[in-house]
Amino acid sequence: MSDPRDRRYVLTLGCPDRPGIIARISSFIAEFGGSIVEAGYHSDAETGWFFTRQAIAAATVPFGPTELHDRFAAVADELGSDTEWQVLDSARRRRAVLLVSRDGHCLHDLLGRAASGELPATIEAVIGNHPDLGEMAAAHGVKFHHVPFPKDPAERGPAFEQVRALVDAHDPDAVVLARFMQVLPARLCEHWAGRAINIHHSFLPSFVGARPYHQAFARGVKLIGATCHYVTPELDAGPIIEQDVIRIDHADDVPDMVRQGRDIERVVLARGLRWHLEGRVLVHGRRTVVFS
Repeated sequence: MSDPRDRRYVLTLGCPDRPGIIARISSFIAEFGGSIVEAGYHSDAETGWFFTRQAIAAATVPFGPTELHDRFAAVADELGSDTEWQVLDSARRRRAVLLVSRDGHCLHDLLGRAASGELPATIEAVIGNHPDLGEMAAAHGVKFHHVPFPKDPAERGPAFEQVRALVDAHDPDAVVLARFMQVLPARLCEHWAGRAINIHHSFLPSFVGARPYHQAFARGVKLIGATCHYVTPELDAGPIIEQDVIRIDHADDVPDMVRQGRDIERVVLARGLRWHLEGRVLVHGRRTVVFS
C-alpha cells in the first residue's frame, strides 16, 4: 500500500475451538493499543475448529511486525500446540511467478491487473512450456522463460527441475498455474504446498482432467464454470479457493463454451489469487475458509 495510513498487520489463526479464543486475541491486541480495522470469524461445527483473520492498523502498533509475531507466539502457545497462525505485513509487496502454456487469456488478465495496481503483487517472471506468450510478457516488462517439455511424460523430469529452479530463484508467495497444461509432479506439489494455485476450467469436482468443456458438452450441462484451487498431488482435487459459473443452453457448441468460459476463468483466478495474497484463505485439510 502506498499510503502508510493504510498499512495493516494481518493475523490469521486456526485452532481447535473452545471458549475464550476471541477474548484472548482481542485482549492481546488491546494491551498495546492496537486498532482492529477488519475481523472475520468462523467456527466449524463439523471439524471443531475455529478460524479468524484480524487486520490491525499498523499505525496503532508501537512496534514492527517481527515483534508482533514474537509477542503473539506466547498467545498461540496458550491456545494449544495444534494452533496454525501467521502475521502478514501489507507493506511487504508480494511476489508471484506465473506458469503458462499457449492460452493467454489468464496471463493477459493478471498482467493487466498487476500493472494497474489491482493485484497486490509483483509478477516476477512468466515461465512457459511453449514460447507463444513471450511477447505478451515482454510487453509488460516481465521476464519470460521458455522451458521446452518433451512429448513423453516419462522424460519431463529435467524440464520440471528447470522450472523449479527458475521459480525458486524468486522465492514467490504464489506460483500460479495460469492455464499451464502440465500436471505438476508430486515432489513439486509438496515443495510449493500452500503456494501453488491452479485455475481449472470446470466447476469441480465435475469434469476433472483434460478437455472439461468437451466433457461438459457431451453431458449436455446447462452451467459451466471455473475453479481456483491449491495444487496437490491428487489431480484437480486440492482445497478450493473460489468458483463461479455461467449459464449456457442447447445452442452452444464447444467453441461457444470455451469462449464464455474464459471470462469466468479470468475472474475466478484473479479473485482467488488476490485472496491468497491478502491472507484471506485458511486451509484445513481438503477445505478452505475464505474471509473475502
